[in-house]
Amino acid sequence: MSESKIWTRNFISIAVVNLFVFISFYTLLTTLPLYVIDEWGGSEAQGGLVVTVMLLAAILLRPFAGNILTRYGKRNVLLISSILFAITMIFYLFIDSYLAMLLLRFIHGFSFAILTTATNAMAADIIPAKKRGEGLGYFTMSMNLAIVLGPFLGLSIIQFTSYTNLFIILNLFTILSVVSIFFVQTKDVKNTDKSKGSPFKWKELLEKEVLSISFIGLLVAFAYSSIVSFISVYANARGLDHVSGYFFVVFAVTMLISRPFLGKQFDLRGAKPVIIPCMILFSLGLVILSFSSHAVAFLIAAGVIGVGYGSLLPFFLSLAVSKVKMNRSGHATATFYTLYDTGIALGSLILGMIIKYIGFSQMFTLLSIFVLLILFIFIYLNKKL
Repeated sequence: MSESKIWTRNFISIAVVNLFVFISFYTLLTTLPLYVIDEWGGSEAQGGLVVTVMLLAAILLRPFAGNILTRYGKRNVLLISSILFAITMIFYLFIDSYLAMLLLRFIHGFSFAILTTATNAMAADIIPAKKRGEGLGYFTMSMNLAIVLGPFLGLSIIQFTSYTNLFIILNLFTILSVVSIFFVQTKDVKNTDKSKGSPFKWKELLEKEVLSISFIGLLVAFAYSSIVSFISVYANARGLDHVSGYFFVVFAVTMLISRPFLGKQFDLRGAKPVIIPCMILFSLGLVILSFSSHAVAFLIAAGVIGVGYGSLLPFFLSLAVSKVKMNRSGHATATFYTLYDTGIALGSLILGMIIKYIGFSQMFTLLSIFVLLILFIFIYLNKKL
């Protein structure tokens, strides 16, 4: 009976680790640019660079994560990388120069890449195969909740107290993430992690079996980067700054409400009957967003995008993991997130340049068409689903 359960001690513990790590990540993502500007008198560009440099490090190292997990064991790597992530967090209390901050962020990106690959790979192993869509949907909620909780927590703390106290609180979160790992005890994961002593091969960095679905993930991430990177700026330009903070709250609520149902439908009916409507809703949400001149339309767009985009990540990840044997789940996860992170980074860079020429409204309209194009590519590449 326990073999069919999703909410086991192992699953909950891994989800808690993921939650605390991503809260720390998104809190720093929101507050460090402000820290650079307010405390050191840096420019907006310098503030943005402290975000980009960590993502760059994660993208560079993530392709190696699959081999690292296979060679040394997922749980061992999870524990070591979480300890390194926590140790790195301590140094934020002592950094006193911009260059040192960039170096710290780059180093922090390494442990973040390995740690988040390990949590996702272990979650995929722990969840029963027949409930993987539903289970990964629940698991990635921890990341989606962090998208809301991290910025809210960070911005609230710096309003009432110092950045030093913020860093202390984040250090406590990382300690809790390390402690949570000790509640993860699973023979299945340990047995499949035994290293076979095979020599390192460059061609094995990316799992070729999952490249097609990971490429779809990259394209979807490219479109979603418009929300992550520019929604607050767009809201300010439209005179909606008073409700911009509620965008991700509405996004999270609609995602949390819809995901359990969509996850079950994914496992029962297959990928296409669920992913196709979600992609269409994502496109529709971008259309509504492009015409949003009032708070109601702006928040309706948030809700539609929350339902549409909100479940795509776990569904794509589930498809990727299902294409490989369990001992290659780390490689599949690493490959998927390497391309997904690349999509976010490319989108933030390219769309930032496009906005200067066509504006926000036209950009969101074009992206809605782009998402429909991705849908046709997905159907073409996955005819057998």
